Amino acid sequence: MVATCNVLNLAQPGRHFYDGQDPYSQTEFERKVDWLGNRFKALNADVIAVQEVWDELALRAAVARSGLQYSSVVVPGAENGPGQIGAQGTPRVGIVTRLKLESVESIVNFPAAAVVQVPGIGAHTRFERPPLVATLRLKHGQPLCVITAHLKSKRPKYLEDASGKTIEDTDDPAVQALGSMRSLIMRAAEALALRLKVVELLHRTRLPLVLMGDLNDSPHSVTTQLIAATSQVAYDKGARDNALFSAWDVQGEAALRRDVAYSHIHQGYPEVLDQVLVSEEFVATSRSAIGDVRRVEVFNDHLFEGRDRSRSDHGFVRALLRLRLPEPAAPSLFVSPSQTA
Repeated sequence: MVATCNVLNLAQPGRHFYDGQDPYSQTEFERKVDWLGNRFKALNADVIAVQEVWDELALRAAVARSGLQYSSVVVPGAENGPGQIGAQGTPRVGIVTRLKLESVESIVNFPAAAVVQVPGIGAHTRFERPPLVATLRLKHGQPLCVITAHLKSKRPKYLEDASGKTIEDTDDPAVQALGSMRSLIMRAAEALALRLKVVELLHRTRLPLVLMGDLNDSPHSVTTQLIAATSQVAYDKGARDNALFSAWDVQGEAALRRDVAYSHIHQGYPEVLDQVLVSEEFVATSRSAIGDVRRVEVFNDHLFEGRDRSRSDHGFVRALLRLRLPEPAAPSLFVSPSQTA
């Protein structure tokens, strides 16, 4: 069972995270980690990809409130301890798992092929929120790669001075359009950089991979398809090797698919921003399948409970993946002389 959760600015009480937003009081913090703990308990996932974490300690507190046992809670860049003060500038992504965690890697910089020039800003060379690549090991020894991602939002990117103050007229429709274009270019570059990592991991390998997170766009958008390249499969069956497939599209229990499968509401419109993408190893119709996607569910009822930062403004998506276990070794038919004596 895997799940993706945008936890909406999870930070320690009294800790400043964004200008213009008050730190959480102790009461607010307790309410937030209680709410998250209850959500984690309901999900009961073996792997949780989390986004918008400012303090790893805060995530550990929420996981503890769930009452579930997880061996690893990791948020690179948001650690707390001697000389470590959590994430700075922007929240980070992480992973919570009860599977064996063999390695984690944060991807900060783009490969050269993904670097783009953003009008008014210059070269865009790195992720705003570095995705996390984790290698897990299942009980029977099967490796599993899980990528947690949180791409650039659609909010307009305005020019700022050295102190971070906006220097453009944000009420000007032309400036708004230019700001939206900057965000799109930045998100597309992040998608391309992530795509190149996916290809590196999947090309001519049999490594099962799950990519989860808030991709800030729909499953069939240009930026999501930059990462997944699912559409290429229609023209080239060989493209399955390094394509990713929306878990919604390849799940086995078709009767459970619902029209209300949205994970975010923006200005009254439902959207699917939080996604679970899988490699062909989890596509039942693939010759390379070693499992399948049994079902996908969205936990989004809280989106109608009003705006309260103790809750998330995103629904949580959970997918049940099935993996075929290795065939047990056939018993030997050889009988030694000592056994017949």
